[in-house]
Parts: sequence; structure tokens; C-alpha cells
Amino acid sequence: MSGRSKTPPEGPVPDKPGMLLARPGYEVGYAKPPETTKFRKGASGNPRGRPKGTKNKVPALNEERMKAIILEQAYRTITVRDARAILRSLAVNAVKGQHRSQRLFAELLASVETSRMESYNDWMDSVVSYKSRWDDELTRRRVLGITHLPDPIPHPDHIRIEFKRGGARFTGPLTKEDKAECDKVIQRKGEFEAAALDLEYKLGTEEDPELLAIYEEDLTNTRKLLNAITLMEGHAI
Repeated sequence: MSGRSKTPPEGPVPDKPGMLLARPGYEVGYAKPPETTKFRKGASGNPRGRPKGTKNKVPALNEERMKAIILEQAYRTITVRDARAILRSLAVNAVKGQHRSQRLFAELLASVETSRMESYNDWMDSVVSYKSRWDDELTRRRVLGITHLPDPIPHPDHIRIEFKRGGARFTGPLTKEDKAECDKVIQRKGEFEAAALDLEYKLGTEEDPELLAIYEEDLTNTRKLLNAITLMEGHAI
């Protein structure tokens, strides 16, 4: 046994090269660097700055790919064909007995029917309100003798509310353009009547079977047009 002491020194030995001195009471170890090597408050750890020409760290390829996938899915446009395929798949799974698909399909149908009923009720309310409002206004004009104001399009007399069957039916023009076209056709009624008389005369004098078939078809179409004009005249205000 030698006479050396086995107790280690409490701090670094100052006479050994490469060793740093620690002030008394300051422990050097994990997360406690020597005071001489610590960053000073208010001083940059890299006084020279970043070397010229260096760029920011490029993210890994898988990170960029993941971002692209997320953005693609987030902003992907679902076409009508995609929607039909999804609904078809959902309906098939529901028929097969998958409870989740059955529940989702039932909820989808209920939401669609609810939305359609709400839209239909809103439309019917607007049609009934329009007809009632203009009926009152036209009655007021007749009572007061007002004749210089134009009639509304569509005219309330052209709106048929079918309460038993549900819905409304329009029997006249709906827009100014439709009204203008109807007026043009009505103005040509005399031409069509003359054409019908001419076709009737040709049918009584022509002997060629092919021409007779053509005249017969033309006369049928002309009479249909005259019937339509008669209906338009009855709806004309």
C-alpha cells in the first residue's frame, strides 16, 4: 500500500494543461459549462455572421411530399362523376347490410328531401305572394281608371295555383323576351291562315301521292300552330 490519498480533488487541478478553473462554489458539469465558455448576455454567439452564399436548410424530400399531398387533398375538386361514384358505393354497401353505410345513406336522403321541400315551399310562397300582390294591384288600377302603366310579366292571370295536386302552372310568357316572341307569332296569324287555305286547296286538286302526303303533313303542322296562336291570344293581356 502506498501512502497516496484516495480522495479525489474537489475541482480541476490548475497546474495541468487544458484544464479550466472554476470559481469557488460553482459546480461544473451537465448543463453547467465553465463560466469562461458561456455565452455572455447581449453578445452574439456568432459575431462574424453567416457566411455568404449559404442557404436555409432545405426540408427533407418526404416532408415536401407530405405537404404536397395535404394541399392536393385539401383543394381537390370533386367532380360530378366522383360524387356519383361515392353515392353508388354508399348505396351498394347499404344494400349489403353495412350498418354505417345504411345510416349515412338514410341521413343523406333525409337531408336531400328536407332541402328539396324547403326549396319547394319557398318557391310556392313566392309564387302565391306574387300572384296575390299583382291581383290586388291590377284591381286597384281598374278601380282608379289607371291604364297607362304596363302589365306585369308574368301576368297573374297566367299563373294557375294547383292546390289539390300541388304546384303552380304558367300559361303565358314569363319574360319580356317571351312576350315579344309571342306577339310576333300572333301578328303572323293571318299568314298562317292563308297558308292553311292554300294547302286545303292543293289537297283537293293534287293527284300526285307524294305531294299529297307532303301537303297533308304541312296542313297538320299549320293547324297545330294556329291552335297555339289561339291559346296565346286568349292569354294575351
